[in-house]
Formats: sequence, C-alpha cells, structure tokens
Amino acid sequence: MNEAKMSKTEFGKAPEGDGWFVLNAGEAEWIKSPDFGHMCRFESDTAKFPHVGINIHVLQEGQPSCHYHRESQQENFLILSGTCKLLIEEQEVELGPMDFVHCPPETNHVFVGTGKEPCTMVAIGCRVGETKITYPVSELAKKYNASSPEETTDPRVSYANIQPRERIPAPY
Repeated sequence: MNEAKMSKTEFGKAPEGDGWFVLNAGEAEWIKSPDFGHMCRFESDTAKFPHVGINIHVLQEGQPSCHYHRESQQENFLILSGTCKLLIEEQEVELGPMDFVHCPPETNHVFVGTGKEPCTMVAIGCRVGETKITYPVSELAKKYNASSPEETTDPRVSYANIQPRERIPAPY
C-alpha cells in the first residue's frame, strides 16, 4: 500500500485518494457548525474511509453533537476532556473524561456539552454494509434542541432548519 498524497487547502491538510497517511488534528481541515460544534473527520471528498468512520467532536456548553438518532451499525465514543450529557434511550447520563460509550445497532442517542470547558470526544462508527439512520422525535432531546422535528430517515428533513456547516482551519 502506498502513502496517500496530502493536499494543502486554505483550511488545512486533507488526504487525496487511497493509501496510508499520518495527519495531526491540529493541521487537518475541520468543520464548524453553529448548532453542533466543531468536528475533525480526517477524511476528504476524495479519500473516504470505507470500513470505519472516526472523528473528533468538540462541543460547547449546551451544544448537541447532532440530532437524536439511531443507526443500523454500532457506534463507539470516548470522552477525552470536559463533560457532557449522553441522551440515550430517553435517559440522561453524565459523562466526563475517559468515559467510553458503546451504542449497539439501533440505540437512540445524542451528546450535549455541559460545563464551562469544551467537551472533546472521539467518535467511531462502523461503515461495513448498508447504514440506515433514523431520527425519531424525542421529548428529552427537544429540551436540548437535539430532536428532529418529525420522525424521518432523511437527514435533509431532520436538519432542514439547521444552519449550514463550513470548513475551517483547526480551531484548537
């Protein structure tokens, strides 16, 4: 396997095509969402990870990570720093540094930042086979602006009223 070429954009470095690579998160492109915090995906439009998705997500106090949802594939999360609430199966669980969360397939969940310091987490998801995502309506998630307005499997419906994300240089 050859080393992937790295391109330099106005927002940072990104891999081009297949191959192995090393990329420091502080040099990578990030995504900023006014609604859902900052995220580093390590992928690019031309270099997608076909088997496992991984990203770093940084949430400020009160910011959800996305809309409450469930996936047909397992997902795993590791809180690196800060604190957050895990809304899971209509329950609230307080999380802090080094807490690990395993979501088997079809587990409803979302994270919401808490505390004065940003919450930084690593998210890992399986991509083998077809992945189906459902965004249910959740009364609990509504309290945190983290519920889809209607149950749907279409992210365009769930996120219709959300401000667009933008690529940015590493903010941390």
